[in-house]
Amino acid sequence: MKLKTNHFVSLIVVSLLLITAGCLKDSDFEEPELFCSHENIGTISISQLKDLYIDQTVQIQEDWIIEGYVTSSDKAGNFFNVLHFQDKKSNPTGGLQIEFELRDSHLFFNIGQHIFIKLKNLYLGKSKGVFKIGGVFTSFGNRSVGRLPNRVIFDHILLSCDSNTGIKATAVSITELNETMIHTLVKIDDLEFIEEELDEPFAVIRKETKRNFVDCNDNQLVLLNSGFSDFQSNLIPDKRGSVTGVLSKENSEFQMIIRDLDDLEFNLERCEDLVDEFTSDSILISELADPDNNAGARFVELYNATEVPLSLKGWSLVRYTNENTTVSSTVDLSDNTIEGEGFIVISPNPMEFEAVYGMPPDIGVGTNSPADSNGDDNIVLIDPFGNIVDIFGVIGEDGSGTNHEFEDGRAVRKLEILKGNPIYTASEWQIFNDTGASGTINLPQNAPEDFSPGSR
Repeated sequence: MKLKTNHFVSLIVVSLLLITAGCLKDSDFEEPELFCSHENIGTISISQLKDLYIDQTVQIQEDWIIEGYVTSSDKAGNFFNVLHFQDKKSNPTGGLQIEFELRDSHLFFNIGQHIFIKLKNLYLGKSKGVFKIGGVFTSFGNRSVGRLPNRVIFDHILLSCDSNTGIKATAVSITELNETMIHTLVKIDDLEFIEEELDEPFAVIRKETKRNFVDCNDNQLVLLNSGFSDFQSNLIPDKRGSVTGVLSKENSEFQMIIRDLDDLEFNLERCEDLVDEFTSDSILISELADPDNNAGARFVELYNATEVPLSLKGWSLVRYTNENTTVSSTVDLSDNTIEGEGFIVISPNPMEFEAVYGMPPDIGVGTNSPADSNGDDNIVLIDPFGNIVDIFGVIGEDGSGTNHEFEDGRAVRKLEILKGNPIYTASEWQIFNDTGASGTINLPQNAPEDFSPGSR
């Protein structure tokens, strides 16, 4: 690994070596005198340090130093025995945290303070997706990063004699958050707390508590609060605004941690409710299948007659079995998008469907679902607002012997039909079955040759 040399300023604080883990509550506490000297020493970047970690906690043996700028503060009690820092005053490329046994650390490490950390004999590890350095503890034979003992903190963490000119938070949106921003100071605009939490305090007393931000596009982000913080009992604001805080992460979930309530600037009206659900009569039922030779090859096909993809958020497909006037089963289509001039094929038996037709269905559902009709049921496509967009059959009428029976056969929409119809119209369909009643075609259909899932 290539190292660079850099000047650093060492701090000699004799009086601090006498301090134990007790609290320093005196607001008039005089900061220790700084004694500065210059010397050449090997430095390493935060990213280079992280590269040393390979699946297990490691002790650093080299005389290396990393430097950074403090992003966290325990003054309001929302951080405890931890110091977060980033590698640059602005536009950082990475951050890290060091764990130690030091309360009221803000008396020594102010936000924006330039620090140097001697790495030799410290431990580097990773927990729930987050890198950290510090001391060590062992549990069941496994080493993990723990708190650096109070007596050696100032042997490792040195203060620069440079004036503290502060740091600048990185302006970012929720969707732009990434791993390199962890431990760094970020600022996100247009956030508000979710409506369900507006009457709640920031945290449950004495418990770490998650609250939830949402932006005006319905993107969510967790705010992590300590139940011991000074603002624990304050009620969550019902406004919208910007949030500045240290970015953290727990496994795959990004989280923000504020230093105090000054990190919230909530003075705007809340976002208008985002309506990202829509209706369109250009989505229609295009084929229903009940093969005579294989009930496992049944399916329902939907078609998007427009040239653009359409989200099916809030849409559903329902079945009224035989003459029932209440819904017998439902398929929620919300997680799907139907491509322009494309199809969604729904199967009650995905494995059999793929074996028969040589391709997997878009949606696999269970037996007795809307896709598992034996040909005499009524199938309805419902939009997010509860409206019938398209229908096959007549609700309350068993299809047997009618113009909407496709038992042992197939109901396929005629090619010229490009709009859904909330009223069943038999002339829009070509229907094959084993009876030929009421203008249908008496010609049972066999899979796969008589069916065309995914095409018209």
